[in-house]
Amino acid sequence: MNLRECFHEVMRFNPDVHSLKWEFGYWGETLNNWYQQGLPRKQYPSMDPRIFTPTSSLYSKAWTCEGTEVLPKGIAVMAGGLYWPTQGFPLDQDVKSHFGMDYTQRLVDVNLHFSPMFDIEVLDENQDTFTYIDIDGVKRVFLKDEATIPTSLVWPIKDEKSWEKLKAERLNLDNLADRFPDNWETLLAEYKNRDYPLAVGGYPHGFFGTLAHLIGYENLFIWYCMKPELIHDILETFTNIWLAVFEEVISQVEIDHWQIWEDISFGKGCMISLDMVREYLNPYIKRIGDFLKSKGVKIILLDTDGDCNDLIPVLLEAGITGMYPFETHCGMDIVKVRSKYPDLQMLGGIPKSEIQLGKKRIDEILEPVEHVLKTGGYIPFGDHFIPPDVDFENFSYYRNKLNNIIDKYGS
Repeated sequence: MNLRECFHEVMRFNPDVHSLKWEFGYWGETLNNWYQQGLPRKQYPSMDPRIFTPTSSLYSKAWTCEGTEVLPKGIAVMAGGLYWPTQGFPLDQDVKSHFGMDYTQRLVDVNLHFSPMFDIEVLDENQDTFTYIDIDGVKRVFLKDEATIPTSLVWPIKDEKSWEKLKAERLNLDNLADRFPDNWETLLAEYKNRDYPLAVGGYPHGFFGTLAHLIGYENLFIWYCMKPELIHDILETFTNIWLAVFEEVISQVEIDHWQIWEDISFGKGCMISLDMVREYLNPYIKRIGDFLKSKGVKIILLDTDGDCNDLIPVLLEAGITGMYPFETHCGMDIVKVRSKYPDLQMLGGIPKSEIQLGKKRIDEILEPVEHVLKTGGYIPFGDHFIPPDVDFENFSYYRNKLNNIIDKYGS
């Protein structure tokens, strides 16, 4: 059974198949520390300065403004649990090889954003900052010392007038072929012969996430109340674009799942009311979900950080089938979630920061993992990127023990 087949069986709650060995990912500083602490350095993560689509290359210009030889400490390195390619993030090879982990899930690299993309424009650069307009039209500043995801300063959707211009020029269905990257034929040949799970969607594509990304959170919250018709028009437009692109992709290659990026929750719950979720997210999720399910794509995974306890039943109404990463410090408990929603596919749920507390605590945080693994439909990994305060010794103990637990259940 290859990785793709195993993924499907796990998502079907097949108790005879063991779960996948993935991590959500690692911060760049974390990996650089581990190389100094004993991780064999054979394939250092590679950053690609080339621009393909907003799916794969958003932020790439910022990450590589200082060169591509050393990982910025605040970049993320993908490790399977979060799809790749995305956000210009590199892919880990050395941790995977060292611990015998599985290859990543992949994301179809196609433009689900503005087409044509905006030209990258460098506005200012000094030893501390890099200010530029990215391919999504957002003006951002990258702090070189901190080196985390660039901070948005100015958004392309400012009002009805700017939206109508963007919709006419960059969000119509006349240029569908232009939404596929120049290397599409090469990618397509690989996709057709793959042994890994392949998804459509991903960052920065969601029904809350995309709007926050292009409008700004403060404006979005105001517009929900003051400009609901504009919000629905934006959602309707992107939904039509995504449906058209997904239909074209599925006509060329089989897809395994749909990834929805929202990040709609924070430490104390959902950022908007559940009634607003039902109005502004659910109808559009259901519309695309019903289409994909009619084409055989049965797995719909939604990514949101924070406390999403109250959000789960509302999103189930829309047809999602799974969620991640279940951040424990925000009150997410995978045992309680599994008990309440036995058919919900789950990924993540291990308190990443507590790995550094040593063997006794690692043993304790893996007890609920073993409990949920017995029920199926679960891929365990850290509840976000592994932070740099987790040293390689403690991570090694944790990862080896987690691998052994995974191997106990299924074959």
